[in-house]
Amino acid sequence: MSLWRFGCRGPGVWALRAPGRRGPGGPRGFRSQNQQQQQQQQDWRTRNKTVLTYVTAAAVGMVGMSYAAVPLYRLYCQATGLGGTAVAGHNSDQIESMQPVKDRVIKVTFNADVHASLHWNFRPQQTEIYLVPGETALAFYKAKNSTDKPVIGISTYNVIPYEAGQYFNKIQCFCFEEQRLNPHEEVDMPVFFFIDPEFAEDPRMAAVDNIMLSYTFFEAKEGHKLPLPGYN
Repeated sequence: MSLWRFGCRGPGVWALRAPGRRGPGGPRGFRSQNQQQQQQQQDWRTRNKTVLTYVTAAAVGMVGMSYAAVPLYRLYCQATGLGGTAVAGHNSDQIESMQPVKDRVIKVTFNADVHASLHWNFRPQQTEIYLVPGETALAFYKAKNSTDKPVIGISTYNVIPYEAGQYFNKIQCFCFEEQRLNPHEEVDMPVFFFIDPEFAEDPRMAAVDNIMLSYTFFEAKEGHKLPLPGYN
């Protein structure tokens, strides 16, 4: 004969329960819940590791692509003036035969920036220069190494507005070349340039009366150029 005992199911409700059976809240139920929780936690860990792996791989890939793009960007922008980078490589005969556009005066302002890793003082020696298309101009920047050790820097430049970059021609410039400064050494850096006379014939430049030439210095490793084009 089976033994039965009374168990409470709620207020005023009683039910018979066999002594060998376990309710949902018994040890078997707790064991099942624990197994489910452990499986969920394991799934979350696996999923987080997978996401972290993808994010890390993407970050490494982007860094590699950015370093590979630097020299290509520099060469392309120097050849075309794209992105506000001044055009390099002009004909000396063009300079001698240029006719200044005297009725179009342009103000060129100068800006200087230094990357946080480079402990240099870098600034333009003049805030602005007035010239006309077809006229050459000379400007100077000053750089000083404020540390107690030799430091090698390398600079990039751009022109604002960007569309004017194709008309901004440099004859002499310190950009894209490593500059070594001894402890507390201070040097003057010249920029010899002109604005192509075709600037005055471009309808897009009709409202442009102010051009900014901006340089940014970065720290460079010994024997290795690391020019980073400016995008601002």
